[in-house]
Amino acid sequence: MSFSFPPLTGSKPERYAQLLEQVRALLHDERDRIANAANLSALVYHALPDLNWVGFYFFDGSELVVGPFQGLPACVRIPLDKGVCGAAARTRQTQRVDDVHAFPGHIACDSASRSELVVPLYRGEALIGVFDLDSPLPARFDGDDQRGLEAIAAAYLESLE
Repeated sequence: MSFSFPPLTGSKPERYAQLLEQVRALLHDERDRIANAANLSALVYHALPDLNWVGFYFFDGSELVVGPFQGLPACVRIPLDKGVCGAAARTRQTQRVDDVHAFPGHIACDSASRSELVVPLYRGEALIGVFDLDSPLPARFDGDDQRGLEAIAAAYLESLE
């Protein structure tokens, strides 16, 4: 099977709406969390500009463990009390960080990363993991990015049901 997705066009919210349609088509009829995380990471990495890492960390019951991703090799394990990913998992709130070097407890897996957006993944009360995006540009992510990526994360969670 071959996948081909048209380039995103229009305003940023319009581009995210198009990307969400592509995500839903890609995840349609597949329930495997690893397969869907792998394909979703690749799609988002190639669809959005100015990213150097897109991927998932899954909760193993005590810490976050790297899952499928696109980008340079990553930190394998992240405690819930460390870094932007840990903060998202711990607080259940998306973390949008304009300057990761100013974030207390930031874990520098890739020294090129300057900004980060992390969406926590919960099913009910159960922590599944986080959806993590890094950029080499400071302040790469804004409110439109956050809303768009939260919708994409929600589509990922829906694919697991």
